[in-house]
Order: sequence, then C-alpha cells, then structure tokens
Amino acid sequence: MGDYMVAERELNLAELAYTQIRRMILEKELPSGMSVVEGRLADHLDISRTPVREALMRLAAEDLLVKQGSRSFAVRNVSATEFFQGIHIREILESEAINLSFDRLDRAMLENLRREVIELGETPEQTAAQWQLDDRLHLMFPKVSGNSVLLRSINELRTLTRLCEVTYPLGRVPASTREHLAILDALLDGDSTGARTAMVMHLRNVATDCMDILRGG
Repeated sequence: MGDYMVAERELNLAELAYTQIRRMILEKELPSGMSVVEGRLADHLDISRTPVREALMRLAAEDLLVKQGSRSFAVRNVSATEFFQGIHIREILESEAINLSFDRLDRAMLENLRREVIELGETPEQTAAQWQLDDRLHLMFPKVSGNSVLLRSINELRTLTRLCEVTYPLGRVPASTREHLAILDALLDGDSTGARTAMVMHLRNVATDCMDILRGG
C-alpha cells in the first residue's frame, strides 16, 4: 500500500510538472532555443527531479523539447518555413472548425468571450491571460464541433506555430483584439461565412506581421 501511494504521488507530480513546463513553453516563459536544465527546473517548480525528468521526456516525445545532453534539453526552435506552412494549414482547418461548430455555439458563451477579449485588449503587452484566452477562442470551435481529430490537429498546429520565435510579435495585441472581435461579432450576427473569412484574415495578418519581422521591418 505504501509503495502504491508513493508511485501514485510520483505520477501526480509528473503530471503537475508536465502541465507547468508546457504552459511555460507556450506562454514564452521558456522561449524557443532556451536550455532547460532538469535540476534548475526542479528547484524552480519545487518538485523533485524524478517527476521533472519524466515530464521533460514526455515533452520531448511531443516535440516541444529537443535533447541537448544527459540532463538537459532545449525548447524546440521552429523554423520560419514550418511556421508559415502551419499557418496555411490552420487557415483551412480552423475555418472548417467554425463551419462544423456554427449551429452548436452557445450565444452566452460567445458574448462572455467577447467581453474578455475587450477587457484583455486594453493591456498592450502579451500576458499569460491573453495567451490563455487565445487558446480558448481558437480551440472553442473544434471542441464544439465534436470532431476529436480536428481538435487534435488544430491543437498540434497551434503548438507548432507558437514555438516559432517570431510568433505573435511585440505590439500585436491591439490587432489580435480587433481580429478576434471580428470573428465573434460575425458569429453573433449569425454570419458563418463572415466568421470564417475573419478567421482566415486573422491568421494571414499574423503571418504578414511575422514576415515583416523576418524582413527587418
């Protein structure tokens, strides 16, 4: 019984470490290319090394981390080519997700989300709350659609594009706020075509802004 409880506790700690480290990667607390050392991360999270090691191995299996040494990893650095290819596929899949979920979307949920977008849009810097809101908005459509394959595919592509070091460039919060509102307003107006168009334009605008950065603009 004692061994079972210890093993269960280790599993819970490994899951906690995985959740925390994954969040740190996706919210840019651990930026692309940054070294992730097991011991330092264990100290930071106040979790023993064994569950942290298991979490790092799991994140490496998911391609969020790459192995650097026996005890260290680095946050995966997604190339610009992968980023733009991922955005293109996201246009197709996220537009289809809106189409499939349109008749199932709850109006109250959309209105609440719209209020949050406006509130968080008043802060020009990218915050953890804004990252989380961005996830909720973009993943809402495949979740509501009931298509688990679509949800998994969009989630994986979002992770891929967010790992690129130029993703969501500094100062893009006001633009993203306007673009997210355009999507939600079209949905609230009952305009499925307009919502899909707004989603595609949002993703293309993100790609354009990132291209400007790469060109030194």
